[in-house]
Amino acid sequence: MNLKDAQEGKEYIVTAIETGDEEVDAFLFSLGCYVGEPITVVSHIHGGCIVSIKDGRYTIDNALAEAISI
Repeated sequence: MNLKDAQEGKEYIVTAIETGDEEVDAFLFSLGCYVGEPITVVSHIHGGCIVSIKDGRYTIDNALAEAISI
């Protein structure tokens, strides 16, 4: 299952990140999004979703949401 399919408001644990791009992986790591960390989908919006990671909220597009497995 990936973030695009996640229920809003439910906390999940990141199990894998498969972007295929080291820069994107490094960016996600800098946000605190890496394997073993909790992540919550705050809401689904057109073209992506808003997620809560640690103490921050970020908007990610559908392609990235599909690359983050939970």
